[in-house]
Amino acid sequence: MDGATAREQALDAAETLFYGRGVQSVGMDEVRAASGVSLKRLYQLFPAKDLLVEAYLERRDVRWRGRLAEFVARREEPRERILAVFDWLEEWFAEPDFRGCAWINAYGELGATSERVAERVRAHKRAFREYLGALIAEAGLPGALTGPLFLLAEGAMVTAGITGTPTPATEAREAAGLLLG
Repeated sequence: MDGATAREQALDAAETLFYGRGVQSVGMDEVRAASGVSLKRLYQLFPAKDLLVEAYLERRDVRWRGRLAEFVARREEPRERILAVFDWLEEWFAEPDFRGCAWINAYGELGATSERVAERVRAHKRAFREYLGALIAEAGLPGALTGPLFLLAEGAMVTAGITGTPTPATEAREAAGLLLG
């Protein structure tokens, strides 16, 4: 198995396990077993578990933001693109394997002990906030709306992760609509 294949298999397994059960409850041996990558190879690719967590979060970030942008781009009206963020969140929250925000979860588990993981989380949240800001600017709305809309989306993520329902996205969308006027 070449290095790229082994890396992808390890990341696939790590993502399933870390997102489904939590980072701290999963050991490297479980990632090895689920991925089919030898433990020696796994540690060659990721010498420390934090590096595997960091890579998992980076790869998930690219996928997550790509899916969101693709969904939002289907809307033609700039204000509708902003509201589409909350529509997409609702769809994501309704997915059968939804277990909250991977970055919030990882930060809750490792943010105090792993600066590398904390920085990946901050980078993801910064990029999401900037994306919202760009949508707001494209709609010709005041940049001051970015913070409140970001907080609505983040609050919906936390609440949906706890309640296990997509309802927080609907409620956040309603509040966003009020903010947009």
